[in-house]
Amino acid sequence: MQNHIQKNYRKNNSTLNILFEDSDIIVCEKPHGTATQSRRIGSPDMVNLIKRHIYETSSDKSEPYLAVIHRLDQPVRGILVFAKTPAAAKDLNRQLQNGDFGKYYLALTNGIPSDTSGTLENYLYKNLQTNTASVCDAKKKGAKKARLFYEIHNELRDFFTDTSRSTPDTINTNSEDIFFSKNPVNTGDEHTSDIQDIFSSSTSVDNGQSTKTLLKIHLDTGRFHQIRCQLAAIGCPIVGDTKYNPGCRAKKGWQTLCLCAYKLEFTHPVTHKKMHFSLLA
Repeated sequence: MQNHIQKNYRKNNSTLNILFEDSDIIVCEKPHGTATQSRRIGSPDMVNLIKRHIYETSSDKSEPYLAVIHRLDQPVRGILVFAKTPAAAKDLNRQLQNGDFGKYYLALTNGIPSDTSGTLENYLYKNLQTNTASVCDAKKKGAKKARLFYEIHNELRDFFTDTSRSTPDTINTNSEDIFFSKNPVNTGDEHTSDIQDIFSSSTSVDNGQSTKTLLKIHLDTGRFHQIRCQLAAIGCPIVGDTKYNPGCRAKKGWQTLCLCAYKLEFTHPVTHKKMHFSLLA
């Protein structure tokens, strides 16, 4: 049994970015293209990578316990927290169900919302055949209410063209609240402090007249493809989104979906300290 586990968790050499870890939880940055949890046996996903990490750094060589608390779509980059004990999983799931998680995103869109900030509230329907979501009538069977808050970021070109800024790691453990800046505590990949690093350089803003808009989003509900669907519904599909952006469907080759879960907030399930994680300075 031990040899099987060792082979299973060591066969993938992908780098794991750990923002925080203790005996109860582990917070990681999920890269573009990696699934949170894949159904395919042997496919690299966050669960497999984290279990491998726990196995290799623990003296206990039994199969590690790991609970998925929330997920990100495979093309989306961002911060995820996982539970390392059943008790931590129970508490984090309670927080998630009660709306006590703070989930914040950056999205680069084609188009400009009519208002500089606002609330998008729709009912969404998930089509199992096409694996897509659509805005629907509230009375439609299977419809679920979705709500998010957005704000246009007014320094779009500065963030995407200024690569000179950088910020060192900052970890404040002296207060009741613990804040972790954009850089991981244990890092396998280098990070820069501006938004340009969050998205692929292939989708950066051009220097001419562009209708691309950077939005900061606070997610209130967590529906299937919610941000992607709701932004597309107001005529602002996300850059690189081959499912909801008509301008991306005809393009060939890999396209980076410009959506990032850049900030996450919750309460530690054991110490009860407020935890704040961000990929930005």
